[in-house]
Amino acid sequence: MKAYSPVEAENIAHDKPLHYIIQNLEQAYGTPVNSHKSDALDMLVRIILSQATSDINSDRAYTALKSRFPTYEQLMRARPATVENTIRSGGLAKQKTATIQNFLRQLQAEHGTLDLSFLDNLSTEEAVAYLQNFRGLGPKTIACTLLFALHKPIFPLDTHIFRILRRIGLIPPKCTDAKAHNLMNARVPEGKHFSFHVNLIRHGRTLCRPRAPLCERCPVVEYCDYGQTVI
Repeated sequence: MKAYSPVEAENIAHDKPLHYIIQNLEQAYGTPVNSHKSDALDMLVRIILSQATSDINSDRAYTALKSRFPTYEQLMRARPATVENTIRSGGLAKQKTATIQNFLRQLQAEHGTLDLSFLDNLSTEEAVAYLQNFRGLGPKTIACTLLFALHKPIFPLDTHIFRILRRIGLIPPKCTDAKAHNLMNARVPEGKHFSFHVNLIRHGRTLCRPRAPLCERCPVVEYCDYGQTVI
């Protein structure tokens, strides 16, 4: 696969017919719909627990956490070691405990309540700017929280999505997390953030795998730089 400079890759990305890529993915995998809003703080904690682990392990850790600490005030005031033991099944327990408890303490100090529902009344840009003030929250965690819980028009990138977008040529081969999020949020069409995100993950798990991708079966191979070198 040809290695483009960041400037070349960014220019090439703007030539990619993104609406056709999204359309082909929807024809292949369906058009997923984010049917209802959910509690933003619950979602934020879920996303933190999902980092660097499987869905099964993160779900197990979240269930254990909510069972052990029915309220976020109890979780905020708990001994870190107790929280770590509770979420150990999700991995990185020490790091995730610190991120969650620090977030809760800062939120309590700033708003006097452990509630993120006020984000629903902010613009996407305002909500992102607010959450960026919390240590340990990266672009993906923020974007997932706002997209999944509040249906904000924002596009999260995970490992599968980074891989696919690099192969297609939509983001530069060497691109920071923040830059990639900025590039894609400037390009994803209105109303397609959730569908594109979910279908890229499906695509990454079924065909555009880390090793031995099944390019001959790919619904977007005609738009893919990597695929065109294989087919």
